[in-house]
Amino acid sequence: MSQQQSKEERVHHVFEKIYNKYDAMNSIISFQRHKAWRKDVMKRMQVEEGAMALDVCCGTGDWAISLAEKIGTSGEIIGLDFSENMLSVAKQKKKQHNIKQLQFIHGNAMELPFKDNTFDYVTIGFGLRNVPDYMTVLQEMYRVVKPGGKVVCLETSQPELIGFRQLYYFYFRFIMPAFGRLFAKSYKEYAWLHESAKNFPDKKHLKKMFMEAGFAKVDIKSYTGGVAAMHMGFKE
Repeated sequence: MSQQQSKEERVHHVFEKIYNKYDAMNSIISFQRHKAWRKDVMKRMQVEEGAMALDVCCGTGDWAISLAEKIGTSGEIIGLDFSENMLSVAKQKKKQHNIKQLQFIHGNAMELPFKDNTFDYVTIGFGLRNVPDYMTVLQEMYRVVKPGGKVVCLETSQPELIGFRQLYYFYFRFIMPAFGRLFAKSYKEYAWLHESAKNFPDKKHLKKMFMEAGFAKVDIKSYTGGVAAMHMGFKE
């Protein structure tokens, strides 16, 4: 438990510290690809107007805002995160876009404060690798999604191409924290992002975890040589 606790505290510290540079850094880290990946995932989700959606570990709110635009004013979207600082950026964006059907709340992905079978869609973007226990969060997302609903995870993955894989780890380990130092004065925090990505399960292992959490079917899509992957779980 103490190890879990320390991961939770450490992650919380990371995001409370880098929140105001997070969006710019994301673009640098993914070579501007993260928006294209998310756009493709959204297309595959076939989000329906008037739906209920939850974005877990919503961070600064970009995915929640994209969902809100698709769902329209007849639906409802909730973005949940445990970093108040990240949420402050998300709330600012909501104000700018003037989106009524979207609300941001402070909460923990390990214990979602919602009833069973509440949402049509539950998403988590680049957040699963930061939670203390992947399985607990997958089970929680499974619990709150309606039967017939979808749980969608977009996350860093393990590239499989020899050579490219080594290059990726080199980039993550040395170049990215240097970017963090340069742009966000947060070398230690970005070194954490390397560590969390390196230890994250590959796509086959993650699919297995989705199945173990109860999903009837899981679709996978790799992006940019496998540096990121989408897992879409269907609840019967």
